[in-house]
Amino acid sequence: MSAFGQPSELGRIFNVQRFSLQDGPGLRTTVFLKGCPLACAWCHNPESQSAEPELVKVEGRCIACGSCHGLDESAACVDACPTGAQQLLGREVSSAELMEEVLRDRPFFEQSGGGVTLSGGEPLLQPAFVLQVLAELRRQGIHQALDTCGLGHREDLLAAAALSDLVLFDLKHMDDGQHRAWTGAGNGAILANLEALGQVHGQIWIRVPVIPGVNDDAANLEATARFVARIPGVRRLDLLPYHSTGAAKFRRLGRAYALEQVPAPTPARMADLAGVFEAHGITTTVGGHP
Repeated sequence: MSAFGQPSELGRIFNVQRFSLQDGPGLRTTVFLKGCPLACAWCHNPESQSAEPELVKVEGRCIACGSCHGLDESAACVDACPTGAQQLLGREVSSAELMEEVLRDRPFFEQSGGGVTLSGGEPLLQPAFVLQVLAELRRQGIHQALDTCGLGHREDLLAAAALSDLVLFDLKHMDDGQHRAWTGAGNGAILANLEALGQVHGQIWIRVPVIPGVNDDAANLEATARFVARIPGVRRLDLLPYHSTGAAKFRRLGRAYALEQVPAPTPARMADLAGVFEAHGITTTVGGHP
């Protein structure tokens, strides 16, 4: 029996990032969970997409010593590697173990008005684990945020949102066909879930990644603004400028990166796009900083 008063749920994560400034108010510890129902072409955490642990090689660290030759198990390769070139992305933790890890940062939360954000991947793919962690964060008096792509069972979304002070909700594209082409899934359930969430939760921040040539055209931005403006629980919208830092991760995973030649939008361009949303009365930021 755990400190939760019930068996501690198990979850799979791939990173715990401390001192984050872009995942909600104040200094935050962001927990990245493994597994996602989307496969966005621009994903900056492609290691989050598979629910299973993945073995990768950091080429710059590999000295071709041969220690990993003949080893079939991922864990064995990692243990045998003397330079850390072999890395296993994804580890299983109990909710109690995760709480022990994030509670070390409580002083920073208290000083900055920060807290813990559950991100991914997609937290809604591990609902029992997420609900238990959120409930314990609430019991501990720590601000909790849920970062979701919105594609999941509605009852799981609403249950997790009910335990979250803040919901960060991603919108990729308003056109179902384009959404499917760039992310691998349609957007019908996502939009319907956001509408349902907006009726019961009063602290929603919309996050829109701005990908040149994909979703930054006037028609899509205007459609996004009109849709968001009628969701009662939305308090702000963050425009997140595209960057290609995920490209190296795609290569490390042995996968092609489709947006290699896409340039990052300029600050002037981002300011113009923010104006589209502000014209609809939506408080808008660029970059996601509080």
